[in-house]
Amino acid sequence: MWKKSKVSDQTATGQVGIKKKSKVPGVMITQFIEELPEGKSHPDFIRKPISLTIQEGKLAIFKAIVVGDPTPTVTWARNNGDISDPKKYQTKFDPNSREHTIEMPNVSPEQADTYKCFATNEFGKAMVTVILNIIEVGFKKNKANQESIATDLKELKAVLKRKSKVRPKTEVRKDGEIDPKFWEILLSSDKKDYERICAEYGVTDFRWMLKKLNEMKKEREKEQAEFIKSISTLKHIDVNPDGTASFELNLNLLDPSSKIFIYKDGEMIPYSQDLDIEMKHNLNQVGKKYIFTIRDLVPDDAGLYQLDIEDVNVFSTEFKIPMVDFLIKLKDVKAMEREDAIFECVLSKPLSKIMWVGKNNRLEQGEKYDITVSEDKLIHRLVVKDCMQVDKGIYAAVVGIKSCNAWLIVEADNNLDSKGKKKPRKTTQAGGAGADLAKIAAEQQVKLQKERDERIAAVKTASAEKEAAGAVDNSASASSSAESSSAEKEEAGVVDNSASASSTGDSSSAKKEEAGVVDNSASASSTGDRSSAKKEAAGVVDNNDRTHCTSGESNVHIVRGEPAELACNLSTSKANRDGEKLYSKVGDKQELVIQSYKDSSSGQNRAEVIECKTDAMETAGDLPKFDPDDLHKFSKNVVVKVGQTASFKMPFPPQDSSEINWFKDGTELFDGGRIKVVKELNQSRLQIKECLRSYSGEIKIQLKNPFGTAEAFSRLIVVDKPGPPQGPVEVTDSSSSVIELKWNPPSDTGGSEVTNYLVERQQVGQSVWKKVWDSSANRLSFRDRNVSHGKKYIYRIYAGNSEGISDPLETESIMAGTLIFPGQPAPPKVVGVFKNCINLTWTPPEKDGGTKILGYQLEKRKKDTNQWVTLNQVNDPIQALKYAVKDVSEGSEYEFRVSAINMSGAGEPSAPSVMVCAKNPNIRPRFKDPIDFMVVRAGNSIRIKVDYEGSPQPDITWLKNDESVSPWVNIINVEDASTLVIPSSKYSDSGVYTIMAKNSSGQSSFDIQVRVADEPMPPGPVELEQVVYGKVIITWAPSPDQGKDDRLHYLVEERDSNTRVWHTIADRLFCNTYTASVHSGREYHFRVYARNDMGFSDPSKSPTWGINELRVPLVKSLPVPVTLERPPSILVPLKVHSPPQGYQLYMTCAVRGFPTPHVTWYLNGNCINSNNTYYITNAYGVCSMYIIRVGPEHSGEYRVVAVNSFGRAECSTKLRVKD
Repeated sequence: MWKKSKVSDQTATGQVGIKKKSKVPGVMITQFIEELPEGKSHPDFIRKPISLTIQEGKLAIFKAIVVGDPTPTVTWARNNGDISDPKKYQTKFDPNSREHTIEMPNVSPEQADTYKCFATNEFGKAMVTVILNIIEVGFKKNKANQESIATDLKELKAVLKRKSKVRPKTEVRKDGEIDPKFWEILLSSDKKDYERICAEYGVTDFRWMLKKLNEMKKEREKEQAEFIKSISTLKHIDVNPDGTASFELNLNLLDPSSKIFIYKDGEMIPYSQDLDIEMKHNLNQVGKKYIFTIRDLVPDDAGLYQLDIEDVNVFSTEFKIPMVDFLIKLKDVKAMEREDAIFECVLSKPLSKIMWVGKNNRLEQGEKYDITVSEDKLIHRLVVKDCMQVDKGIYAAVVGIKSCNAWLIVEADNNLDSKGKKKPRKTTQAGGAGADLAKIAAEQQVKLQKERDERIAAVKTASAEKEAAGAVDNSASASSSAESSSAEKEEAGVVDNSASASSTGDSSSAKKEEAGVVDNSASASSTGDRSSAKKEAAGVVDNNDRTHCTSGESNVHIVRGEPAELACNLSTSKANRDGEKLYSKVGDKQELVIQSYKDSSSGQNRAEVIECKTDAMETAGDLPKFDPDDLHKFSKNVVVKVGQTASFKMPFPPQDSSEINWFKDGTELFDGGRIKVVKELNQSRLQIKECLRSYSGEIKIQLKNPFGTAEAFSRLIVVDKPGPPQGPVEVTDSSSSVIELKWNPPSDTGGSEVTNYLVERQQVGQSVWKKVWDSSANRLSFRDRNVSHGKKYIYRIYAGNSEGISDPLETESIMAGTLIFPGQPAPPKVVGVFKNCINLTWTPPEKDGGTKILGYQLEKRKKDTNQWVTLNQVNDPIQALKYAVKDVSEGSEYEFRVSAINMSGAGEPSAPSVMVCAKNPNIRPRFKDPIDFMVVRAGNSIRIKVDYEGSPQPDITWLKNDESVSPWVNIINVEDASTLVIPSSKYSDSGVYTIMAKNSSGQSSFDIQVRVADEPMPPGPVELEQVVYGKVIITWAPSPDQGKDDRLHYLVEERDSNTRVWHTIADRLFCNTYTASVHSGREYHFRVYARNDMGFSDPSKSPTWGINELRVPLVKSLPVPVTLERPPSILVPLKVHSPPQGYQLYMTCAVRGFPTPHVTWYLNGNCINSNNTYYITNAYGVCSMYIIRVGPEHSGEYRVVAVNSFGRAECSTKLRVKD
């Protein structure tokens, strides 16, 4: 029963403001002012409360998170009532999570309403509404609204209709009545599941069932049409890899606001629609898809779940949790790459299928995974095929709410021979349970059978006690005792078969199955081993006086031509078959015997005792069988090679209700991956693709119907090349001329007989393998007579069959004969000594031990120590007769000794060499590949680095133009190198720099020419003059840089109207004129570049030389006098500097003027030209001032004043010295 809430208008009357849209749907915002101040905002919700449906008496919580500047004030309200009672409503605020909450403990139906949450500050208000629905528990007579409901008949019917058609478990059904759960499950199931569901609920009249089901479907579709447009994609409830259970369906509702109800076993359950609220049950909607989820699974979660729209059932699904445990759990598996991994487990009860999970994903049968189940359905296996690094992780087996997991560890294949190649697929398998699973499963089967027998015995004992009690009591007491006996049997798991048989046809079989009673006649008929089928069901009780049936008949399948017997215990009885009396007998037992059962004997037999009766249905049929010829053909072995496809085919006569299964070594095979199973009307085929050696085994096909089982057997043999011979290899003889080996045959012959063995040999130190022997399979030893004394050999032994050659079994190195070591070499001689290297030579020994000297081993000993340190290993000998020892410390003294190495090993070491000190010899200084010329752009730093060698360490001196370098030039000397650094170069730094190195062994010097230059300025104006016909004299004013750069020269380019392309006509001109040839009728253009070591200047262009210039002009124009006199001007002013204290400072500016102006430097108005603290220069207008170490006294304003006869110019800057 639900308490419906009422939604009122969400906007207060008369409220004015600007409506704003929130990013969160369902939030209404009212802004109080038109424009918000900078940095301020109106309130808004970043997390709004979620509507809640909750059971009465639980804790209801609404949560919200708001934002705004200034911080909003949050208040709560409800439409119909107040929330001032602190016992019912508690508002809280968590400063850490910024959550505002309202809690309603022990919620009651009166609190079902529409609630509002307000967030307010001075700039606006935000509001959101949320609905609280309460599920009432029980029927409350004192409610005021019950009177109004009772007065309205339509509302009363609607309330009464709000009830699931499935009755709760606590409600007792009448005997023989079919559980409504049966019909609800059928309405939502596929047709292929009808037979299973009917068998489970004991319904045998399929025609009656289908007729009634179709009527119910039509009625249900009419009811659903009032609320639903369409329904599709029904997925029944199942356990997910994350440990939850869920079912889903697609619904297209006519009214999206329609109420959705969830029932479990007929009782309504609460659920949440918000994934963030962790409730037991959750209904999530994604578009038209609805997903119902159950968390934290427990055994009580099993049952029938129904989803209703308003009062119409839409979907029903039954959740079964098998009470199964793991006898043997999964174990960790360590596999190599390209190898198969096996996970195995044993269950406590048989199950045909379990869920396998790999890395949180459900695994299915396919090319990557093989999922198999044993014939007894207790052993379950997962095979991860062709393991790679991406397959490692956790794998789990899930059965209901129980699970076990294990790690798969995939190790890389570090075989050097396979690097850079695709690794071949391995035929081996790793993992497994490590126990005899078949034995454990067999013991569990015996245990289960014992439990069933005990339950059957308990049922029979209860029936016998009841029969004795019925014989003593009178009719009244018999009636009461029958009721009590029925209750006892129901507790013991025994069900009244007579009542259910008369009303449902055969619901007793399902009830017996629940009670644990085993149907022996069904097992007898399924195996076909017994000719008589006898069923004794649980007691059938009749409440009439005294006379009753203590055991009734049961349905049975009987093989044609075989005797059959049905029995029931009666006091006085008569037996009918289809209404015709066949046999009767007075006594406590009634039997019906058919000596040879035929189709005409099929029918319904009834045993009656006054008004008590029991029925049973017999069905005649044949055992499944195969044709003898087909059986003979199928029994032949199937032999295929590795990688090929194996095919099996078995014809059989067409039969109804037959089940076909394929098995390999007792494990059932399913269609998928490499296995393909084809089942047709009169035959079945099995194909196994890309066979491996592990696929070899017994193949069985099983044909099964209700009357028995037929089986046919064959064998699959997968042949491949054999495995390597088994080691270790035994060396039975090793002399100077013979090596004899012995080995064992391979453990895996590859499915065919080994035909021969092949032996290869390699001499140690060589890379060539040589075939030395090939013999038949009966020889497991080899005698090698072609060996040399003292030499070592390695052998590879292969096994071969009709499919190829196996991988080799490789031996360790084996020496022919005994060890004979070489003699002592002469003591090593020291031929060169340096501080980090000592060069040695030696002579070979006189005796080599009869074998070739492979190399030498060198040892050293430091003075004042007793330990000899080897410089190389025996397996890495020194090939030459000399060696440079670099592992020495400067100044330390060493002595050395050497040993010769042959095939036997290292011989006796030589006598030690003389003691020698690791230091450089006296060497006259010498420079290493210095440069002799360099060009530097003005303003850049000059860095001249010169490497040298000499011993002892020489003294270094730098000169410029044969004079000592200035003190502000940095000289950096390190071991074996010296560097001259000028931080900021100027033209005056050009010159010849000389480095001098001097030690006790001599002296050396080297000159480096340095030129400081910049890109030249362009030449002056270009003039053209023709004095001779066909010749033009090109003259130009020199570049301003010509006087200060003796390497500056000029380049002339020409372009005429005929070619229209610039090309060089003169280069490396050190003059200011050039005569060019011209042709009449063309137009000429000339341009002149200045060029030095830094590059080209901008061009100076000439005027155009005309087309009609044919004559030499008679009158020359007088040259215009040019004067260069001009007042001073500042081209580059001083820059601001802020150097740290103690650093050097270089300050410069550029001044122009003619005559050359006089430049004066001032600090805070005082002339500093004569102060020795400052180094001041003026080179061609570039004025520089240098301070070697800057101090606080140098801070202030610096000013440069340039004066000549035409005027004055000045510039200034400030210097601030950092601490």
